[in-house]
Amino acid sequence: MSIWANLTFQDGNSSIMENLIIFHDYAMVVILMILFLIMYFLIFMFLNNFVNRFLFEGQLIELIWTIIPILFLMFLAFPSLKILYLSDEIYKPFLSIKVLGHQWYWSYEYSDFKDVSFDSFMLSDLSKFFFRLLDVDNRMVVPLNLNMRILVTSMDVIHSFTIPSIGIKVDAIPGRLNQINMNVNRPGIFFGQCSEICGVNHSFMPIVLESNNISNFLNWVNKIS
Repeated sequence: MSIWANLTFQDGNSSIMENLIIFHDYAMVVILMILFLIMYFLIFMFLNNFVNRFLFEGQLIELIWTIIPILFLMFLAFPSLKILYLSDEIYKPFLSIKVLGHQWYWSYEYSDFKDVSFDSFMLSDLSKFFFRLLDVDNRMVVPLNLNMRILVTSMDVIHSFTIPSIGIKVDAIPGRLNQINMNVNRPGIFFGQCSEICGVNHSFMPIVLESNNISNFLNWVNKIS
């Protein structure tokens, strides 16, 4: 989860999020190169005293400042298209989880198992130890290092199912079923929240994902089914 005064991304806990962080750092280097180049040209123009009143056009320089931005855009486009494809591709999912957004809580259905579904409400008892406005009574439990398909929809208004450290953000729209790929590569507890303004209690429908190894996950399924 994010910590106080954190200026960067949360630690990536999936391959998609790790690729997004790497691409962000790479894009920032490219943007800084563009910034320094433009600043150099501006300072050079302001400080030099060269004037040519007969210079009306420069086809060479126009060609250069057309080609160079195209190259910069290509350097940014190809890596981003790769990550976009990886995040959208769903290859042989081991598990399908259906997420339903309500006003104002989440419901989870594990369709591959019999009678495994539950609602997830935010905890409000301040006498217990948990993260305020982030922890829930029933967590979404998933296995480690396995491809999963997350199906997201809504029962009332538009919500957004978001877990930053996993690199997941998908809209929950009434009458529409969206899907996204997920693969968690570290055990732990990861927090998210609805990222769409869905009403008066929008900030009170957190998401808690708990990742375990496959044996612990199957024990959990047997326990709640």
